[in-house]
Amino acid sequence: MPHAVVSDRQCSRAKQLRRAMTRAETLLWRYLKANRMDGVGIRRQTPIGNYIADFVCFSSEIIIELDGESHDFDERQKADQRRDAFFAAEGFQVLRFTNEQVMSNLEGVVEAIRQAASIGARGSPPSLTLPHKGGGNTNTDQTNSVNTDQTRGTQP
Repeated sequence: MPHAVVSDRQCSRAKQLRRAMTRAETLLWRYLKANRMDGVGIRRQTPIGNYIADFVCFSSEIIIELDGESHDFDERQKADQRRDAFFAAEGFQVLRFTNEQVMSNLEGVVEAIRQAASIGARGSPPSLTLPHKGGGNTNTDQTNSVNTDQTRGTQP
């Protein structure tokens, strides 16, 4: 993914948010940073467009948002929907968790992120393998090879 130009204002705001993370953000970040979740790189408080994502994994195209009590109001939820639509248009999947979920079930939250990251890293399911050059039957069962040799008049 190409590096987008970010305004000085957005950079400054992201740095400020990194210094003033909520307890839930800090807890999740410490876990993700310490365990390096299967080698998947995750950044915190990252500017994307006019928004700053709480956490982002560019390789799996996942954004992780943690919502506090302020997200319980209709106005805030509508803003979150606009934000999610923007991220989706940019090719990201948005995972939303409440601060309470992180504080009470950190392992479950991390497992959900891990599963989404492994699916996102693979993209679409792998295609079937193609036959080896020359095609034909790739069956190496001994019975088949013996029967084939006998019909050709050779000894096994």
